[in-house]
Amino acid sequence: MDKLTAQGIFREQLKKFVDLNEAEWIVFAQHLDFSSLKKKKYFAQPGTVCQHIGFIVKGTVRYYHVKDGEEITGYFSFENEFVSSYKSYLTHQPGITYIQALEDTKLITFTRTDMEQMLQNPLLAFKMEHFGRTIAEHYLCCYEDRVASFITQTPEERYLSLLSTGREILQRMPQHYIANFLGITPVSLSRIRRRVLVNR
Repeated sequence: MDKLTAQGIFREQLKKFVDLNEAEWIVFAQHLDFSSLKKKKYFAQPGTVCQHIGFIVKGTVRYYHVKDGEEITGYFSFENEFVSSYKSYLTHQPGITYIQALEDTKLITFTRTDMEQMLQNPLLAFKMEHFGRTIAEHYLCCYEDRVASFITQTPEERYLSLLSTGREILQRMPQHYIANFLGITPVSLSRIRRRVLVNR
């Protein structure tokens, strides 16, 4: 996949947050980078400041923490989704989250400096303000949904919700990561998968 193709995908998905006309897009695109992240490599790590917001054109990443030597998976981001250690990005303070590619991943990225420059550009300022707000709202909603799922849903319901993101995505992800994300053991996940298969 080349940079122009990746930018085209990004521009189409960007419309969910902000719709740029041609002149605005030309200026905006000058601040975008096209990058690759090899499987197991990191987009962000604890103790370092996350300088980028990324958009996943192809691939998958997982967010996790380490406690007592154990990795605890908190979230996944897939194709056509944004990725960042967002608090670190906003505050310019070292992050606490590992963000790791689960497979070779292609991204469109922009830095905090890029965003600040666009906010100062009269052509883009208004729409970038709107974009920044809607991205923040998006992250807040994702966080609330994640917390609520552990309070209101069973592990099987959480699995079905994850399944709704697309079967092909789940097939690409290691089962022990999925189990960890759902807060269950791999054995329990196998039981849930068998029940779901029987009921479909």
